[in-house]
Amino acid sequence: MGVWDLLLVGLVLLLGLCGVLVPGVPGSWLVWAAVMWWALKDPQPVAWWVLVGATVVLFLSQVVRWALPPRRLRPNWAGRRMTVYAGAGSFLGFFLIPVLGSIPGFVAGVYLEERLRLGRRGEARAATRSALRSGGGSVLAELFTCQLIAGAWLGAVIWG
Repeated sequence: MGVWDLLLVGLVLLLGLCGVLVPGVPGSWLVWAAVMWWALKDPQPVAWWVLVGATVVLFLSQVVRWALPPRRLRPNWAGRRMTVYAGAGSFLGFFLIPVLGSIPGFVAGVYLEERLRLGRRGEARAATRSALRSGGGSVLAELFTCQLIAGAWLGAVIWG
């Protein structure tokens, strides 16, 4: 697979990761489709293993999201600013504390936005809990899954 094809796959993966944070955009499907496209264009065993792993992880992510307490996912669980802070925190956490840092980074991003908006610690903590309960936990599960898949793809491309 050529460099331009890999760049296109990477851009679709990036679009899918951003799409997880935007309501109405099928982010996880874009991530999976990018990995499938890569596996079909570059039929090496590592590509197929990444595709199988992505499929299994996305399925497990859906199971986890269904197992979360039944709350109504509001399409506007957060404003644009909170989405940017949560996404940036998640991506920074993913790279600063490899893989598992995504979860505390997401929560820290939501907290930081609420702290800047409300000003007080106690109110920001309560607002963070409320945001995570009203759909943020579901978004976090999907974003973390897509980050794992993108990381596996990147690792397979670099070391594969």
